[in-house]
Amino acid sequence: MMKRALISVFDKTNVVEFARELDQLGWEIISTGGTSAKFKAEGIPVMDISDLTQFPECFDGRVKTLHPNVEGGILAIRDNEMHQKQMKELGIEAIDIVVCNLYPFKQTVLNPEAGHEEIIENIDIGGPTMLRAAAKNYKFVSVITDPKDYDTVIAELKENGSTSFETKEYLAAKVFQHTAHYDALISNYFNTKLDIKTPDTITLTYEKKQDLRYGENPHQQASFYTQIKETEGTLTAANKIHGKELSYNNIGDTDGALETLKEYQEPTIVAAKHANPCGIGSADTIAEAFKKAYEADPVSIFGGIVASNREIDAATAEIMSTIFLEVVVAPSYSSEALEILTKKKNLRLLELPEILKTGYSTFKARTVLGGLLIQEQDQKLINDELKVVTERQPSEKEMEDLLFAWKAVKHAKSNGIAIAKNLTTSGVGPGQVSRIWALENAIRQGGENIKGSVMASDAFFPFGDCVEAANEAGITAIIQPGGSIRDQESIDLANKYGIAMVFTGMRHFKH
Repeated sequence: MMKRALISVFDKTNVVEFARELDQLGWEIISTGGTSAKFKAEGIPVMDISDLTQFPECFDGRVKTLHPNVEGGILAIRDNEMHQKQMKELGIEAIDIVVCNLYPFKQTVLNPEAGHEEIIENIDIGGPTMLRAAAKNYKFVSVITDPKDYDTVIAELKENGSTSFETKEYLAAKVFQHTAHYDALISNYFNTKLDIKTPDTITLTYEKKQDLRYGENPHQQASFYTQIKETEGTLTAANKIHGKELSYNNIGDTDGALETLKEYQEPTIVAAKHANPCGIGSADTIAEAFKKAYEADPVSIFGGIVASNREIDAATAEIMSTIFLEVVVAPSYSSEALEILTKKKNLRLLELPEILKTGYSTFKARTVLGGLLIQEQDQKLINDELKVVTERQPSEKEMEDLLFAWKAVKHAKSNGIAIAKNLTTSGVGPGQVSRIWALENAIRQGGENIKGSVMASDAFFPFGDCVEAANEAGITAIIQPGGSIRDQESIDLANKYGIAMVFTGMRHFKH
């Protein structure tokens, strides 16, 4: 019996060439709407779907393939005698290849001009039904969703007269990946529209951006995926203009630097190591900001990440070129800066024009063994207003530095301490199991620089030991969330030493 292929595609890339090859191999082609019209215009013999179903396409094309002659021809099990008998009795003929890709829901939902009605109209019904039917019956039916698979199928038909079982199984797997992705986009659209932040079930969908050489360690496989919406200003939207490919650790560390950078509007450089800020500087020029960030911790920045919220100019590039950096990310680079930095063959240069963009409605996800943690992104800084709880008020300059340090400590792993002076970090103590250890590490890192600085703590002080240590180091003001049952102990010590203390009413744990 003549083999039959049902072809109904929105993306018509190379579909004419594919159909022509099938026709030359003696296949009968069934098609719908625009695909059928295109084949006819190209002189390819085609049967309209309505001739197969003996029922006209209707409701603006909403119903055309949902018919037993279509679904039965796809789903019937060829080596099942009862199925074969029923096909004969019902006059249903087998369909051996299904080629289908779906209405462009993703493109529509990404279009800011598209309204709700247009988005709804781009939810495909018949296409996913055909695809799932063909994928379910992949032992007998070849199903193609991706134009890149046309050549493989044609080559096997020419060589063997049929598609191999292995290829059919691979194509079926691609179908369920495709339809799951498609349905997840629709589900996420409705969740967003209805402001459903924690649905009873959640299906996340991302698209692969690239495979990575390995993960955190060489024995671990890894890939980098991008979300579908709200990618502007995120690392997934960055354009690598020079250097080696990004590694798994590069991506994680650069993302940490980028999140920290977004807290600052003035010209700022964030140097990061292991996703923690190790040096932050703000100044009138980006070259001066880099100098500040470098001098804040010239040891940790070695082999680190640098994020800039202004164009990298020649003056900044000259200083950068004197040290070993893994990644630089910035909104742009002057031609002179590129000439300087591209001499370093392995330095990865990322261009991210929307680097200052904030206000994402996204969430943060983290896998645990057997589960997934979901939370809103931490986009707040303080709770309503700052509250000075000590007898001494911070000076205007101290308050400026306190807020600078507060932004920094928000992005240091807990327990975290950030010490700052003159819009520069003097010392950062991230990721300690004891808050006093975090402070001691930050003080030790800053050395003589600590005297006259201010300090930020990501969470409240459970004891007065941090105030004692701050006083001994010459720290003049402290910003912290407050909320401990022993707050008064810390306040009393601050008053004793003449240290100004400010409560934010909001903690910033980062685990």
